[in-house]
Amino acid sequence: MPTQTEKAKLFASLHVKGDPLLLFNVWDVGSAKAVAAAGAKALATGSASVAEANGFADGETVPLNFALNNIRRIAEAVDVPVSLDFEGAYAVEPDAVYANVASVIETGAVGINFEDQVVNGDGLHPLELQAARIQAARKAADDASVPLFINARTDIYLQTPPAERTSAHLSHAIERAQAFAEAGASGFFAPGLKVADDIARLCADSPLPVNIMNLMDDTDNKQLAQLGVARISYGPSPYRTLMGLLTGMAKSAFGND
Repeated sequence: MPTQTEKAKLFASLHVKGDPLLLFNVWDVGSAKAVAAAGAKALATGSASVAEANGFADGETVPLNFALNNIRRIAEAVDVPVSLDFEGAYAVEPDAVYANVASVIETGAVGINFEDQVVNGDGLHPLELQAARIQAARKAADDASVPLFINARTDIYLQTPPAERTSAHLSHAIERAQAFAEAGASGFFAPGLKVADDIARLCADSPLPVNIMNLMDDTDNKQLAQLGVARISYGPSPYRTLMGLLTGMAKSAFGND
């Protein structure tokens, strides 16, 4: 069985520009085992999937201890590297981010998604504060001697309707990618970005490997690879698609189809 450090190094090595790591997001031990058995090189949870599967709303309403126990059980159940969608780290101030990320590392997880939005608030954290939060997460990893993969997410595109997006939003994303890299992030996640030219520009100008989301719509993974994407994640789509199938099966059983 590889050590946590070995898994962390493997996980980082799988982020290759043009040959992206595919993360078909999971939410519990059962889904983790199923996706691992399908040939996944690594696993990652989706916060919305974990929340909805357990009767919570997305947005850090899942109790922190519940989230930590869930990722611990997943990490112990599979041999591949596991990353946690940690939303905003259940904290705002860097000292609290440090403590919570240290707790994640203790579960055996080797990566986190870390958002720059103000969870259950408005807008994004100021760049200087978000950089300090990333620095705190990196220090927690360094102090634990685990090369945690910090996938720094920006919510610029999720908070801006497609019709209102301009070149300024892309410039802002690139600025954040550069600042996050300097702060110690390992990857840059831009959910909601779908325009091919903008993805290519972000991949070219970001010093970090870029993560784009596939919501099981018309997204073409081969095209994303050609654009320079290094990681493709599926977010809540696997869970919600499966629940749709379950509802359909139940309707058929009850004669309501």
